[in-house]
Amino acid sequence: MAQSTLPEQSEKYAQKLSLLRNNLSSVIRGKSESIDMMIVALLSSGSVLMEDVPGTGKTTLAKALARSLDVPFNRVQFTPDLLPTDILGSSIYNPVDGTFHFREGPIFCNILLADEINRASPRTQSALLEAMSESQATIEGVRYLLPSPFFVLATQNPVDFHGTYPLPEAQLDRFLIHLQLGYPDTDHEIEILFAQSTEHPVDHLERVLNHEEVVQMQDQVKTVHVEQSVARYMIDLVNATRNDARLKLGVSPRGSLMLFRAAQAIAFLKGRNYVLPDDVQHMADYVLAHRLILTSKAKYSSITKMDVVSDIVQKVKVPN
Repeated sequence: MAQSTLPEQSEKYAQKLSLLRNNLSSVIRGKSESIDMMIVALLSSGSVLMEDVPGTGKTTLAKALARSLDVPFNRVQFTPDLLPTDILGSSIYNPVDGTFHFREGPIFCNILLADEINRASPRTQSALLEAMSESQATIEGVRYLLPSPFFVLATQNPVDFHGTYPLPEAQLDRFLIHLQLGYPDTDHEIEILFAQSTEHPVDHLERVLNHEEVVQMQDQVKTVHVEQSVARYMIDLVNATRNDARLKLGVSPRGSLMLFRAAQAIAFLKGRNYVLPDDVQHMADYVLAHRLILTSKAKYSSITKMDVVSDIVQKVKVPN
């Protein structure tokens, strides 16, 4: 019985994901790869960090994804005076009965948009660490479980912009995917002008996935088969970052786990129930690069983290 219903279920997932793609593509033109990476992160139960100059559509893409899902969504505008309690919540004194009552912060939702996250102080940024890695928050000594699925969409301006703080390495490591949208090409930018000439298309998006369907697809992604040789290939890539002379810090075991799950998700998105080395290579730049720390010599030589990952992918032997 289970085998007979599986193809129908898979077709249902494919149709839903196609609708989600169409929704996002109607708002963000010419960024199909970035849209796929957003969906991969959703399927992987991971979080996304979008970094680019202001005005390239980072917040719009995050809002479009949130509006396409029938799940609770909160947005926090990060500012220098934002406090951890503004995100997590705090106890409020009730003078009527003389007791304290906990008031949940915006983190208690399924999708949290952390807008311009690097404009808040490192102390406030760190308020998300436990939530992103364990889907829970410890507040005033009490542990609170967050709703499932829990998904952080964070945007940030380049760290050399005025009024920004660099994200600590521990927080960068908790993001599954790092995206840079970039400017649209001329034709797509003309489409954007006319699409938003009277109203914003994000205001008319329909919800195409509900909470149960998101959880079901996330569970299905975990069943995508990964051959032992492909898993070893992932570890070979990770080990290469740990032994590269251009790097002070390579990819952590958490990064290995996230690469594994992202490869499963991209295979699922492509309609396969098994992972190929091509899937691992496809996801390597998005999952590994932001976890690396270059040596001073490499920085002065104008070497980028993406350059290092590309070199490693070319050098590490691919399994047959």
